[in-house]
Amino acid sequence: MAGNALDADPKREDEFVRTRVEPLLGCSLDGASRTDLQTYLAELRSWGARLDLVAPRTQDEFLDLSIWDAALVAREEAEAGSAQHRIVDVGSGGGAPGIPLAIFLAALRGHCELTLVEPRAKRVTFLRTVCAKLTSVRIDVVRGRSEELEGGTFDVAISRATLAPDAWLNEGCRLATKAVWVLLARGDAPADGSWPIGRDIDYEWPLLGHRRRALRYAKA
Repeated sequence: MAGNALDADPKREDEFVRTRVEPLLGCSLDGASRTDLQTYLAELRSWGARLDLVAPRTQDEFLDLSIWDAALVAREEAEAGSAQHRIVDVGSGGGAPGIPLAIFLAALRGHCELTLVEPRAKRVTFLRTVCAKLTSVRIDVVRGRSEELEGGTFDVAISRATLAPDAWLNEGCRLATKAVWVLLARGDAPADGSWPIGRDIDYEWPLLGHRRRALRYAKA
């Protein structure tokens, strides 16, 4: 996608949200949540080609990559009763899954306290620009690396493709007090004796059919 942004397709986005995302969440997005999601996707397209934030080749890949993991995690966190917990997304980059996750949790439970952690200055600028335009959620953006954060600061930690799965689980367990999400495209699940797997979900991105695995580790 570098140097060549995907054209917007509002009709395709609306169809994806109505026929895929909302059934997964089990609710319809209200006006503010839908507008915020549209804002995020528009900004991601605009900035994405210049900053190499995402590299989808098609609209379907863009939607799967940007939204689906977040929708799945939002559903699980809402069912776990932790929508109001403090959540951290490490290595946020293009804002996924963190920003859509916050939007979906706010729609499900009315509130989400999210912190995005990203070390690269230009990506931090992107994240702060997007978050300043959102009305349904309040998101903090921290420039830095996760190891600079105080341990036990958050309830739930999530990251996608920032660290190797075992390294991320170790770091997530340091940051969180309740749960850590590990998102896998392939490979075995990492293990931590004091953080057993509470949820192990095999699923597919709906438009591309790519196999994924989401593991929620809960502190014993």
